[in-house]
Amino acid sequence: MDRRRPVSPADLVQRVLAAPPRLGRTRLVCVDGPAGSGKTTLAGRLADALPGEVTVVHMDDLYAGWALTGAVARLSSGVLRPVSEGRPGSFHRYDWSAARFSSGATPVPVPAVLVVEGCASASRAVDPWATLRIWVEAPAALRLARGLARDGADLAPEWHRWQRLEAAHFAADGTRDRADVVVDGGA
Repeated sequence: MDRRRPVSPADLVQRVLAAPPRLGRTRLVCVDGPAGSGKTTLAGRLADALPGEVTVVHMDDLYAGWALTGAVARLSSGVLRPVSEGRPGSFHRYDWSAARFSSGATPVPVPAVLVVEGCASASRAVDPWATLRIWVEAPAALRLARGLARDGADLAPEWHRWQRLEAAHFAADGTRDRADVVVDGGA
């Protein structure tokens, strides 16, 4: 598949189903890219288009607030490792209002396809398990406008800090360059 040509959810479904599972018997699809680029929307459309049992995990539930630190480790140890072994996984969802992780675990079954969406979902540490790494991008001004519309203008300082944090992560990890598919989320 040409990384530069437009892709539809049907193209992505075909690509996922043509590839072998690498997370035990599960196909792992990582939908990564900067905040506000359209990752959640694309992940939902992809999950709806895929046949069989599909589970979506959002990295927003794994961040410790406005920090990337530890999120991939929580994903790997709580979800990816157990699912790769054919066992259900789980994680403690971050409660953004209470600014802490919930005490109750959120279960993750062993699905045919696991879609993980969010910044750092396609980190290098996840590569051995990933069937498809999707990078979603959109212009910075559009991403910021989407984020502030969703979260409120009072969070502009956090959004600006997050944009610097994620940009540093993506540069160090080479996330976009390692993606199997690049999607325009600005359309």
